[in-house]
Amino acid sequence: MAVKMSKKAASIDMTAMCDVAFLLLTFFILTATAKIPEPLPVDTPASTVQTKLPDTDLATITVGKGKVFFDLKGREVRKRTLELMGQKYGVAFTEEESAKFALMEGIGVPITSLKQLIAMKSSERSKSNLQPGIPKDSLDNQLSQWIQNARIANIEIDDKELQIAIKGDAKEEYPAIKKVMDILQDQKINSFNLVTGLRAKDK
Repeated sequence: MAVKMSKKAASIDMTAMCDVAFLLLTFFILTATAKIPEPLPVDTPASTVQTKLPDTDLATITVGKGKVFFDLKGREVRKRTLELMGQKYGVAFTEEESAKFALMEGIGVPITSLKQLIAMKSSERSKSNLQPGIPKDSLDNQLSQWIQNARIANIEIDDKELQIAIKGDAKEEYPAIKKVMDILQDQKINSFNLVTGLRAKDK
């Protein structure tokens, strides 16, 4: 006569697993970098090129919706560029304003409106249609001055030539992009990067 053994439900202690899961979750939360909203979001054209832009010694010119924005890598380079622009246009920036500007994203306002932009909170600066773009006309070509003074500041601070990247909207009209290229060529800048989005390679 066979004797049947009573089966007991197996229990697994999940305490260690929960601890590991929460440790991993905490790690990812603390090390994650929040994406800052762009003041001028653009839909870049697609490309298969995977070359990464440098993390330093770089200025990015964003063109979209008829506006031009200018961004610059490096806090000290940004401060020095602001100082040079202030001297050029007779606008005095305080140390506090300079420190805030060093932490800002790309700007798209005339130099006379920059103080008001710096005084705003970051959430206010990212509102659409708040910044009209940097003037680039022949009578008031402030974009050219931003590029020139940023190049001077980058050489003074990092002793390197500033690299330029153009980030244009895929729907942007060609004349707007060509205007920026003409400004670069006027300063003998014939080599620059075009920012694109990654797409799959054609089979």
